[in-house]
Amino acid sequence: MTRQWETTEKGQLPFPLAYRVYEGSGKASARPLVLYLPGTAFGPRQDRESDAPAALAMAEAGALVVEADCVTPSGHRFPGSLEQGFEVLKYMFAKRRRYVTSRSPVVLAGDEAGGNIAASLALKARDAMPGELAGQVLLSPMIDPRMVTASFGRANEIGMRERWSDGWDHYLASACGYQHPYAAPCLCSRLTGVAPALIVTSDDDPLRDEGLDYAERLRKAGVSVTTSILSPQYGWTDLYQGKSGTWCSRFSTEFSQFLQELPI
Repeated sequence: MTRQWETTEKGQLPFPLAYRVYEGSGKASARPLVLYLPGTAFGPRQDRESDAPAALAMAEAGALVVEADCVTPSGHRFPGSLEQGFEVLKYMFAKRRRYVTSRSPVVLAGDEAGGNIAASLALKARDAMPGELAGQVLLSPMIDPRMVTASFGRANEIGMRERWSDGWDHYLASACGYQHPYAAPCLCSRLTGVAPALIVTSDDDPLRDEGLDYAERLRKAGVSVTTSILSPQYGWTDLYQGKSGTWCSRFSTEFSQFLQELPI
């Protein structure tokens, strides 16, 4: 299913980068290639030896998933993490035939803070390589630095408020702050032309409202959006602790259906 963490050899990428590949048993001729950005408050995964459950679920659905550490070289700050991620995305497009086929769709995916970076990359891809990105999968994206939605009041219940607040402060420490349209996608005023989106959350998720608000703004901009709101019984918020659960199979099914409906 997975390869261990590796660092790119000199000449493969314009920078050293740690990455991990998840590959399921399916070998479809045009299987999707996914760039996955994990969460953990704009920093690398704390337990890098364990598989990322969301990446595993997408691999089980037939995708070749690359989990890339796009944040460490930039110190986990904007805009460096975004630029690093965009370089990886361009590399994946350029070298796509090494891993899949030229017909394989390329999709961005991310959870929590990684969902913010994935959404930002989708905006940048819309502007820099229009029409190339097939889709974006945002799992409880952490995209609103104001942290004032009604659902966010539950952040204390799962012990995430301080981590998320500190994460935003660190990520947006640059002078431009979240006024830049790529820094906080929920505040971006131009969403037309962004890749189709799958946005997943749950009824008990503190980030539910900001994710659904973003979904509605995408729809109003003419973007194809699929939303999935899981019930608490699926244990969706275990995602923030890197734990698998019943949500994994549900998400794998949702992801597979999303891929089938992409206008490729």
